[in-house]
Amino acid sequence: MPDGKKYDRILDALHQLLEDHTIQSISVSDIAKKAEMGKGSIYYYFPSKEAILDALIERNYEEPLKTAQSLAAQTEISPFTRMAMILQACRSSSAAFLNHSSTAPGGGTSAQDTAFLHQKYMNHLIAELKPSLTEIINQGIAAGQIHFDYPAALAEIVLIVLAVKLNNTFLSATAEDSEGTIRGLVALLEKGTGIPPGTLNYLALPPF
Repeated sequence: MPDGKKYDRILDALHQLLEDHTIQSISVSDIAKKAEMGKGSIYYYFPSKEAILDALIERNYEEPLKTAQSLAAQTEISPFTRMAMILQACRSSSAAFLNHSSTAPGGGTSAQDTAFLHQKYMNHLIAELKPSLTEIINQGIAAGQIHFDYPAALAEIVLIVLAVKLNNTFLSATAEDSEGTIRGLVALLEKGTGIPPGTLNYLALPPF
C-alpha cells in the first residue's frame, strides 16, 4: 500500500524546487534528492515528472473541490450564494499556490512557468468544478430561479471566462479592463437566464 507521507513529501519537494528553478530544469533525480528518497521510490508513486506536477495541482485544489461538492448538496442555501463561495474558494487557492513561488527568496518562477502553471490550473478547475456548478444551476432551474436550457454549457462558460480573466496571465489586461469584462459577463448571464439584475454582482471580483 502506498505511503501517504512519502507521496506528500514528493509533492512538497517539487513545490519547493519551483521556488528557485524552472519546471524544465527540474529532474526526477532533483525531486528525489529534495524529498530525501531514492529515485526508484519516486517512480513507485508517479510515472513521470509531469504526473507529479499534475498531482501537486490536484492536491492544492482538494479543499475547494470538497467545498464545491458539499455546497452542491446544500439546497437550503441560495444557488447564487453557493456559486459565489465555490468560485471564491478556488480563486483564493490558486492565488496562494502561485504567490508561494513568486515571493520566494530565489526570485520565483519564470513568466513561462507561471503561464504553464496557470494553464494547468485552469484545465483542472474547469474539468473538476463543472459537474458541481452544473448541479447547482440545475437546482436553480428546478426552483424557478434560473431560466436556461443548457446548464452544463453555462457552467463551462462561466468557469472559462472567470479562470482566464481572474488569473490574468494569458490575456494580460489592466484591472479596469478585466472588471469591465466580468461586468459584461454578469449582465449577459442575468439577461440570458432571467435572473434579477444585481443578483450576480459577486462575480465582479478584482483580478489577481
